[in-house]
This record gives sequence, C-alpha cells and structure tokens, in this order.
Amino acid sequence: MAIFDWFNKPKKKQRISTPVDDTPKATKEPAKTDKELATEKGEPYVSIVKMDIDPSNLHQGAFELDWNEIFVARLVKAGYMMKPTDTDADIVDRWFQNICRHVVMETWEQEQAIQKYSSQYVNTRDIGNGRSEVS
Repeated sequence: MAIFDWFNKPKKKQRISTPVDDTPKATKEPAKTDKELATEKGEPYVSIVKMDIDPSNLHQGAFELDWNEIFVARLVKAGYMMKPTDTDADIVDRWFQNICRHVVMETWEQEQAIQKYSSQYVNTRDIGNGRSEVS
C-alpha cells in the first residue's frame, strides 16, 4: 500500500503571486470645520477658540476668537469699521468689547433694580403670643 499512499497525502497549496499595487489609496478628506461649512453656506461665523486667565490675577484674561470674512463684512456694514486702515482683528475686537460692555451694563441694571425694589418688601416674623414683628 505504500505505493498508493500518495493518493491520501494532502496536497500542498500553491502560492499564487499577485502583483503589488503601488498606487496610493484614496485618502478620506478630513471633515470640514464649522467655519468652512458656514463659509460655504454664505453665513457669518465667529467662535471662541481659547480663553486664558492669569492664575495669579483672576481679573486678567484673554479670549482668542476665530471668524470668517462674511462675519467681518457684516460688522463693517453694521458700523464697526471706524477707519479705512482698520484690520479685521480691529473690527472684531471692537465688536467683542461692545458685547462685553453690554453684558456689564445689563448686570449693573439688574443689580440696581434689585436694590431699588428690595426696600419694598415687608418681612414679618412671629414672636409669639399672637404678636409679630414687621420690618
């Protein structure tokens, strides 16, 4: 039976050589940023990129903003350009200072309203024996 053993032997698999594909694979384009999407749609875009605060003086800090040209054009149209030599950064900075000023004024007005009307409240306190203290 040794002669017929070669029938029962498992056959060796032959390797088939395939040519190596050296062409670069199509890479996915990175996802578009919000700024790019807004610009493509023709919409203004502004965003706070980073905020820094001085750890030794918490009253000091800075904001880093990012914007597109459409946003600057809207600011120019709204009157934020004071001189023809103003840069985009000057115009956006003027707008941002105005926003901050409005936040401060709104907060101040709310505090003034609270102080004005706080004296109109009547506080009563039960001091016993059917009596109460009014202040």
